[in-house]
Amino acid sequence: MKHFLRVVTQFFVFLYCKCLWRGLKFVARKFTGHCELQRICYNNKHGARRTLKIESSLRFSKNELLQSALSIHPDKVEKTIEDIMALKKINPDTNPQLGISLQASLLQIVGYRSLVAEVEKLRKEPYDCENPEHEDMLMKLWKELRPDTPLTGRISKQWCEIGFQGSDPKTDFRGMGLLGLHNLLYFAEHDKATALQMLHDSLQPKHNEINKPEWEQKNIDKAIGYSFAIVGINITDLAYSLLVTGALKTHLYNVAPEMPSLLHFQQTFCYLMQEFHRFWIEEDPSDIMEFNRVRSKFHRRILRQLKNPDMALCPHFSASHLHLVNL
Repeated sequence: MKHFLRVVTQFFVFLYCKCLWRGLKFVARKFTGHCELQRICYNNKHGARRTLKIESSLRFSKNELLQSALSIHPDKVEKTIEDIMALKKINPDTNPQLGISLQASLLQIVGYRSLVAEVEKLRKEPYDCENPEHEDMLMKLWKELRPDTPLTGRISKQWCEIGFQGSDPKTDFRGMGLLGLHNLLYFAEHDKATALQMLHDSLQPKHNEINKPEWEQKNIDKAIGYSFAIVGINITDLAYSLLVTGALKTHLYNVAPEMPSLLHFQQTFCYLMQEFHRFWIEEDPSDIMEFNRVRSKFHRRILRQLKNPDMALCPHFSASHLHLVNL
């Protein structure tokens, strides 16, 4: 019975998309004198609401030019907008704002696709200890997080002090490649005070791991107990998942005036790190074995927030060059 209902539902969805929706579009155009792209631009403010609708309209269009607009090179956006205006018989002189709006949204769409490719390239690039650039980034990370403590050697148990699992951080980057290192270093360099505070908090043991007199003597006011670097790599994975599934479009279309860049992604990572830190404290897990549960719950909360088309995740760090606000 369930299978039958599913088939019937799919049939009516298909009928709606192929027949009724196209009929409604035809009637709307005749009634308003505007094509669908015009109606979207005139009735929605700049940002995710407009761009997501334009993206959907282009994707499901029967016209090859409109479909291919989603995969053009950024340098061809202006020419593509001119072709679309000509196809829809829209006079750019009497509708100047329409061309500007379409161009901004199309730049966001193709920029998002380019960002996914750039992030994927970093994720697939393994950490290479023979590469001087990779080694230099890793050493910078240590100096940012442990400015007053010299590293005794490249292979050292000291790496555990900033949250790596063993004496060689190389092994911890296998899942996210250079992307994890890029994000950690960006956080440490561009919001050093917050990164250092989070690292300090993460090193505090859970209160149930030491006896009460010792706890009171040390006057520890925050009991966290997680591995900073490992959590950073895990949050990188979470940010990557949001990006490649398209969930992050809501945020990036609201904060990037035109093309989203790697900078936007890294600042989003910084926000997620800080929010996860707060969330971990709120959840008060008994030990690190609860990490996956807390991470999954945090992931679901972020996804719920991103379902709001007006949502823009807002990182609260001083070095932000972007105005990330909840529109």
